[in-house]
Amino acid sequence: MTTTTAAYGSWPSPVDAALAAAHDGRPEYLGAVGDELWWTAPRPAEGGRRALVRRRADGTEENVLPAPWNVRSRVIEYGGRPWAAAARPAGGPLAVFCHFPDQRLYAYEPDASAGPRPLTPVSGTGGGLRWVDPVVHLDRGEVWCVLEEFTGPAPTDVRRVLAAVPLDGSAAEDRAAVRELSDGRHRFVTGPRLSPDGRKAAWIAWDHPRMPWDGTEVQLADVTPDGVFRGARTVAGGPDESVPQVDWDTEGRLLLVSDRTGWWNLYRAEVGADGAMAEPVALCPRAEEFGGPLWKIGLNWFAPLEDGLIAVVHGEGSTALGILDPERGTLVDAAGRWTEWASTLAAQGTRVVGVAAGPHTSYELVELDTRTGRTRVVGAAHTDVVDPAYYPEPHVRTFTGPGGREIHAQVHPPHHPAFAGPGGELPPYVIWAHGGPTGHAPLVLDLEITYFTSRGIGVAEVNYGGSTGYGREYRERLREQWGVVDVEDCAAVARALAAEGTADPARLAVRGGSAGGWTTAASLVSTDLYACGTIIYPILDLRGWATDETHDFESQYLYGLIGSLDEVPGRYEERSPIEHVGRVTTPFLLLQGLDDVICPPAQAERFLAAMAGRGVPHAYLAFEGEGHGFRRADTLVRALEAELSLYARVFGVERQDVPGLEYRT
Repeated sequence: MTTTTAAYGSWPSPVDAALAAAHDGRPEYLGAVGDELWWTAPRPAEGGRRALVRRRADGTEENVLPAPWNVRSRVIEYGGRPWAAAARPAGGPLAVFCHFPDQRLYAYEPDASAGPRPLTPVSGTGGGLRWVDPVVHLDRGEVWCVLEEFTGPAPTDVRRVLAAVPLDGSAAEDRAAVRELSDGRHRFVTGPRLSPDGRKAAWIAWDHPRMPWDGTEVQLADVTPDGVFRGARTVAGGPDESVPQVDWDTEGRLLLVSDRTGWWNLYRAEVGADGAMAEPVALCPRAEEFGGPLWKIGLNWFAPLEDGLIAVVHGEGSTALGILDPERGTLVDAAGRWTEWASTLAAQGTRVVGVAAGPHTSYELVELDTRTGRTRVVGAAHTDVVDPAYYPEPHVRTFTGPGGREIHAQVHPPHHPAFAGPGGELPPYVIWAHGGPTGHAPLVLDLEITYFTSRGIGVAEVNYGGSTGYGREYRERLREQWGVVDVEDCAAVARALAAEGTADPARLAVRGGSAGGWTTAASLVSTDLYACGTIIYPILDLRGWATDETHDFESQYLYGLIGSLDEVPGRYEERSPIEHVGRVTTPFLLLQGLDDVICPPAQAERFLAAMAGRGVPHAYLAFEGEGHGFRRADTLVRALEAELSLYARVFGVERQDVPGLEYRT
């Protein structure tokens, strides 16, 4: 193929915004239903709904529910596992799911003619009643789950308990018919996991101001024959120990992931007939992560198998699917092209299925047969929608930051099979700051990144200090240092790329969403390193966010990231981008969902009002019907094209394939 020389950023590409939008999102919340596999899948072209999908035993895939059914929970706003199903000897499976618009639980028999029927009522108080992490108990005629109940108009007027909802529909109009299983002593809980003999239940709980990656407690209760929980007590965890998952093995021993050594590792504990629990024993102690941050209720990084083995997602930075023999302590990883396994696993006998992706593959369902060690794709299979020659070739890098600290990153250089930049010209680069900030940028194929790299714009994803995947010490670098360490680490990577001749120092940009939007805005007010920035549904005003401008789950997140507002009020003013708009000297694009209750549009609008008349070109796009994280195809297309339009203008690149932006000054 002949190579054409053209300016970086000007290359044509078959990866357009519509293509990237159509493949946004990934499968989530796997579950085995008899000999079938079920999961939720994104549908950007259908208003951004989440579909419930089943893979029948013969390999065919189909939607369980047609549009507009939207299988997604709003508990803690980020949601969690929104469905459960049980196979029945006759009549086909019974599914229970949460419908996003009204947040009610519904029961549905997909092999019958009747449609979904509601199981829970609607409440007009605050955010109403919400449900997550359900488990169907056919023998009891109930579904056990987490109930989030608003008691007033404020986002923090809320309580959360474990609840049992009758499957007969008697609670559809009567809140009193919902049986509460826990006493509400904890602010946050995960769904209960019942022991194999049905006599004990375990779950995770925590309270403000801790986030679940700071410290959680494992709760254990006795379960009476009529399904009442008795004697709930804390058996593991604590204020400085994070336990993101608990479950039981086939012998009735408690399994839990804990970071008590500084790494999330897997432990097992004997539980006596009297309910006393022995000290947990590490099954495979390693300086690796066997768990992650519990951003959603019901995530799982391990799955017990019927033969006593345990499937685990583990690794440092990137992750693998392994099979752990807890008696021998041996761990064997599945072979394949995948470098990232999501926090969802489903066991089917001696087989385990996960959701995995790699640098050249999107997320797909992968089955591992533990008897043979063979893997195969069984659902949502990756397909190359363009020639893979357009995909970037990422490099995993470790950079040096202030004080000699390590900074992890993935660098995606510009890449095109038929175009190259002129000799002597260095390419522009965009520094990507991930959300969270207690999160991680995975090493996977992302068509949004390909959208830029195939046009001649490099991308560097920075797993700055505070990111997960590298142990608690790395995660704790951001304690009371948000807006400092994340900004410094992103800048260190940008400067290093420029210094080594990889990136054009005059054409560096920074972008991010949510916490990454904060890092972007904080960067623009604290350094002149970047030529522009893309700020996506950001936090801009710490004081507002710490008082009444966000939801309950993260309402005290800043205690750890910044410090107590009462004790360090000056720090809130010093770090807030909205307090320093006079320092912004470079163009920026601000993208915001108008239905965002996590990072509300009020903050973006105050920031823009403060920027008015300062002579700095900036553009603002607000999207109706979008919340925290864009889901609709038309929104994704407009946002991506707008971002490219900004870079074309600032980097001095001529492009005719994206609409211009209306800039304010």
